[in-house]
Amino acid sequence: MKGQNPKRSSASEGSNWTLPSTEELLSLPTDEVFTRLNTSLSGLSSKEVEKRLELYGYNELAKRKKRAAIVNFLSHFRSPLVIILLIAGSIAGFLGEIINVAIIFSIVFVSVILDFYQESKAEKAAETLKEKVTTTATVLRDGTKQEIKLAEIVPGDIIYLSAGDIVPADARVITAKDLFLNQSALTGESFPVEKTSMPIKAEETMSTEWNNCLFMGTSVVSGTATAVVLKTGGHTEYGKIAKRLVEKEPETEFERGIKGFGFLIMQVTFLLVMFVFFINALYKRDVLESLLFAVALAVGLTPELLPMIITVNLSKGALAMSKKGVIVKRLASIENFGSMDILCTDKTGTLTENKIRLVLHVDMEGKDDEKVLLYSFLNSYHQTGLKSPLDEAILGYKDVNVKDYQKIDEVPFDFIRRRVSVVVEHEKQRYFIAKGAPEEIVKVCSYCEHGDIISDLTDEFRKKIEQKYYDLSSEGFRVLAVSYKKLREKKTVYSVNDESDMVFLGFVAFLDPPKETARESLQLLSKAGVELKILTGDNELVTRKTCEHLGFEIKGVVLGSEIAQMHDEALQRVVEEANVFARVTPAQKDRIITALKNNGHVVGFLGDGINDAPSMKTADVGISVDNAVDVAKESADIILLQKSLRVLDEGVLEGRKTFGNTMKYVMMGVSSNFGNMFSVAGASLFLPFLPMTATQILLNNLLYDFSQSTITTDNVDAEYVEKPKRWDISFIRKFMILLGPVSSIFDFLTFFIMLLIFKVTPEHPELFQTAWFLESLCTQTLVIFVIRTRRTPFYKSTPSKLLLLSSLSIVGFALILPFTQLGELFHFVKPPVTFFPVLVGLIGAYLMLTETIKKWFYKRYA
Repeated sequence: MKGQNPKRSSASEGSNWTLPSTEELLSLPTDEVFTRLNTSLSGLSSKEVEKRLELYGYNELAKRKKRAAIVNFLSHFRSPLVIILLIAGSIAGFLGEIINVAIIFSIVFVSVILDFYQESKAEKAAETLKEKVTTTATVLRDGTKQEIKLAEIVPGDIIYLSAGDIVPADARVITAKDLFLNQSALTGESFPVEKTSMPIKAEETMSTEWNNCLFMGTSVVSGTATAVVLKTGGHTEYGKIAKRLVEKEPETEFERGIKGFGFLIMQVTFLLVMFVFFINALYKRDVLESLLFAVALAVGLTPELLPMIITVNLSKGALAMSKKGVIVKRLASIENFGSMDILCTDKTGTLTENKIRLVLHVDMEGKDDEKVLLYSFLNSYHQTGLKSPLDEAILGYKDVNVKDYQKIDEVPFDFIRRRVSVVVEHEKQRYFIAKGAPEEIVKVCSYCEHGDIISDLTDEFRKKIEQKYYDLSSEGFRVLAVSYKKLREKKTVYSVNDESDMVFLGFVAFLDPPKETARESLQLLSKAGVELKILTGDNELVTRKTCEHLGFEIKGVVLGSEIAQMHDEALQRVVEEANVFARVTPAQKDRIITALKNNGHVVGFLGDGINDAPSMKTADVGISVDNAVDVAKESADIILLQKSLRVLDEGVLEGRKTFGNTMKYVMMGVSSNFGNMFSVAGASLFLPFLPMTATQILLNNLLYDFSQSTITTDNVDAEYVEKPKRWDISFIRKFMILLGPVSSIFDFLTFFIMLLIFKVTPEHPELFQTAWFLESLCTQTLVIFVIRTRRTPFYKSTPSKLLLLSSLSIVGFALILPFTQLGELFHFVKPPVTFFPVLVGLIGAYLMLTETIKKWFYKRYA
């Protein structure tokens, strides 16, 4: 590890060396570790600590560089779509179209303000990580124990830990007594982990196998320890996660889609506008008038309502989800939720309760045995040492009446015997009851009990006990054995020497059980087309058992040790085939998600621990469960407030509905809008006058936008939300190219009818402009009812009442407009009565042809 300030590295004569890797330090004998760290059991001197602080820096986690609020706000204007709209608004202002300017700029600013407000509330992950760790620690300095600030701990410090303490830095155990740590939040292991001072073996390369390492941020469940600090701050396993959280977030599927669509609109707009301008200018028309017309065309092509449609859609989705106990921190994550086709999930605390429960109390043959439960309960109830989660699971299993049993004595647990014994008296008979590791219990047994018959513990019975222990362990259970004996002589004090000639009674087995709603939720997600992959730091046996409980079919299991040997290309192949990844580190979880994203998937991650925070950030959508640690909640895009996981499926469907209504507006804009503007470009080639004035185009665009503003309230077809949906720019481009010209066909028909039947002349183009205004607005407004659904015929899908009302109101307003004084302001004239049957015929034929081509298009490309 390099010094954090190279210029200061020479400040310490005894410290101008590079620290060995954590793995190397864990594999060495204790004396060698002290030599490498240039420390001793007496600790460091204050002078040496000062030098090391200069060399290695303070024991602090990485902080996000805070940008000024105004910089954060302005960064939301970088979207291509927002830039197009701002340019369009500026042009409208140049044309004097104050209403259009007000509408465009209002939409942009409201959308940006909403996004800024939502996101500025949310991102506090690194700060929470920093505050999570305890603020002081007990350290040996200058030969005496001292309470010092956490930030002042340096490599080589000797620290003291006891039950309830949070580990202040990555450290190597020197001495330990009954030491168990809860590191589930960091590694994903469901059971407390025993820590000893023994060096690790060369093959133990996974951090979950480092049983002499204390990780920063984990908590001491029981016991005491003396340890030497190996790494501090950002160089700890915990610190590496903090560093990951302050990095720039990767681009999500939704952001990529919006950017791609923005560029598509920009290209089409630029090409059409340049074409129209040069054609009009070449025809010797007024250059300024031609420029204004081309610019108005650009405004007409721009989907200015899209930011509002997206924001309203997402806000509506967030509101609907909040009623179901789901907090949406980043609005855009709702659409990512709907697009998600793979959900990676942690196991411990996410699919499971992260609470150890007693699930079996059986005899040596695996049959339920109440006597096993009673004796294990008596042992846990009367032992006075710090109660482990396994003791609490036994005591919490059910209320067992033990008031007639009087405690006489106990033989406490220790790590050599790995068992605890109690002596109780019941009806003047004393019982010596031992509970502990099965292999240690068997050592002190001479007899075994099965079916109320006590027999000698023969080799055959020993093999049967060993086989049952192996079977239970291989099923993912944590197993303890129970034995007893009746005492003949009464004495006041009992010892380890009394643990002999005991009767083997049976086993108690424990499991971190799946959440009640997990099974149903996974089935619903699978039905919705979302594939599940489990990424856990726990071992493969426990994971297999959890999968069995959940009814989850395992396609392939890959271990973290195997992933460590794979290059990225190999991993990209493996992640497609396997769906369970066990004993994986936070960095490996990250690699798996990145590989899936590189394979073209939209990936969600569901987690609860500190180790899940980076994965939540890498994924397209990060989801945390109700019992998650604060860091995970802060890193998540979506937080589930209830224990039920059913809301996952509801959230996915809500995301797809939101995406569906957004896409309706997009498909409308790129087909009818593009068609109308394409018609203008074509008309410029042969018409001696402008087919519509600049102000008429802007009015047409304004009315059309009003009619579409209610699209966020529209109903979404049930079949649309059955599978994941995502931005497909190629699909949108094909839709535009195919359905855009359909609109143009009827525009050109209108042109020829006005020129040949209604005899419009270049000197008086007002009737022509009025007729095309009406035809283009009516067709592009009413075609929403065809485009909004994939069903054929379109009337099989019911639109929302508001969409129906807004669309018909705008059509009605447009038809009345030429007969009003307002119409005269826009240079409209009253069309002859004979024009209206022609208009109805054109609209009907247009909708029928669009319906036919839509059916063919979806059959071929969907």
